[in-house]
Amino acid sequence: MTTLRQFRMDDLLKFNNINLDVLTETYNMPFYMSYMARWPEAFTVAESANGHLMGYMLGKAEGEGKLWHGHVSAVTVSPLFRRLGLARTLMDDLEDMCKDQYNAYFVDLFVRASNSLAIDMYTKFGYCIYRRVLGYYSGDDPEDAFDMRKALPRDVKKESMIPLDHPVRPEDLEW
Repeated sequence: MTTLRQFRMDDLLKFNNINLDVLTETYNMPFYMSYMARWPEAFTVAESANGHLMGYMLGKAEGEGKLWHGHVSAVTVSPLFRRLGLARTLMDDLEDMCKDQYNAYFVDLFVRASNSLAIDMYTKFGYCIYRRVLGYYSGDDPEDAFDMRKALPRDVKKESMIPLDHPVRPEDLEW
């Protein structure tokens, strides 16, 4: 049995097995702690019956007006627990929270343009590519990102999902 619960401070010492995937973005401890302090309800972990961490969702709410939305900063599942539907469960949980608690217009996320497995998965979850963000991922091997979005019921006309016809730079992002 899998349980979803809020991420706890001591989980920071137990989630390395989840972050070992090369496509998982990892952050410093203050970053994770800031999410626990500001959006604790959107920082969730999937835990097995024997207490092993299986995956987590790092989410938040941001924006103004029709750009008020939920954002997936990270969703990742340990290689030991993949192909069980946990990513969908974590995404559904955040989407429900964005509808019911935040009353958001949409949920968005950024994904490496080369990560076709993740892009396919998010597309199956109802997300579409909204825009390309040039050079979003920096470092030794800079890479573009796709900003993918899924409209929520508040966005009746699904305006948040109408793709832009041109790429943007990171400094052009609203949030």
